[in-house]
Amino acid sequence: MNGKLNLDIARTALVQIDLQNFNVNRELAPHPAERVVGNCVLLSSEMRDRGGMVIFVRVQLDELRLPLADNPMFKPGTPAPPPEASYMAESAQVQAQDHVVTKRQWGAFYGTELDQLLRRRGIKTIIMTGIATNYGVESTARAAFDRGYELVFVEDAMSSGNAEAHKNCCENVFRNMGRVRSTRELIDALQAGTGDA
Repeated sequence: MNGKLNLDIARTALVQIDLQNFNVNRELAPHPAERVVGNCVLLSSEMRDRGGMVIFVRVQLDELRLPLADNPMFKPGTPAPPPEASYMAESAQVQAQDHVVTKRQWGAFYGTELDQLLRRRGIKTIIMTGIATNYGVESTARAAFDRGYELVFVEDAMSSGNAEAHKNCCENVFRNMGRVRSTRELIDALQAGTGDA
């Protein structure tokens, strides 16, 4: 049973991973991209309405490190994604006051300004959403956990190319690192939170 979620909005940030054209146009499971992005838009709106911090992370695909691997993300000979694949999806509704962080690997902390942005704002809790659960979200969450942030994962505001991988993250990894909740539970917690940021 999930405990009550109390959020201090002034010390909470919404970090949304890779809601960019390349990912939102893929077939995802268990939640389709349209539902994931829609839930992220709802959460962003709730945070902005209270002066909360909203951060979008995107990966610069043409600079993504692709080491030799038994099961590489892109098979040899796969054409490079077009530049627009790295652009934030229009449906994510990025606003002028939001922060956009560009990464060049799975995780959003290494080699980016993310940690500095969060610490300058006094952020203690990160709400995690995005695509894909078992790549960018998990990698970023592990780095956040190592840095002492409290984590809340929004199960239906993230998805993967593999439903089992998503389920494994949410049930067997994220619950050991933080709290896993639904979009509805997060919105209720934000609306009941300690005032505006």
